Amino acid sequence: MHWQIAGLGPMLGQLGFFGVRSKDKSPLAIDRFVTESDRLLTVMDERLATHTYLAGDDYTIADIACYPWTVAATTHLKDVLAESLATKPAVHRWLQTVGERPAVQKGMAVPKI
Repeated sequence: MHWQIAGLGPMLGQLGFFGVRSKDKSPLAIDRFVTESDRLLTVMDERLATHTYLAGDDYTIADIACYPWTVAATTHLKDVLAESLATKPAVHRWLQTVGERPAVQKGMAVPKI
C-alpha cells in the first residue's frame, strides 16, 4: 500500500469538520482539505486499478482501516467530494467488494450514530 493512503482518515476528518459540521465555513480550509482528499483518493484509485485490495491481492488491515473513512467520503462528505468521487471507478469497485464481506457488514452496523 502506498504510504500516503495512511493520511486519508485525518484529511477526511478535517474536511468533515470544515466542510460539513462547522457553522462558520472557511473557504480556504475547505479548498485545502478537498484538494488533499482528492489527491489521496486518486492515489487509492490508481492503486486499486491494478490490485483487488489496497495492499495487493489479499484483504488486509489496510482495507479495514480505510474502508469506513472511504464510506464516509461517499456518504457524509458526498456533497463536498462529488467531483472527486465521480472520477474514482476503482475506489467504487473496491467499496463494493469490501462492503460485500459479511464481517464488514456486521462491523459497519455497530457504530450507528
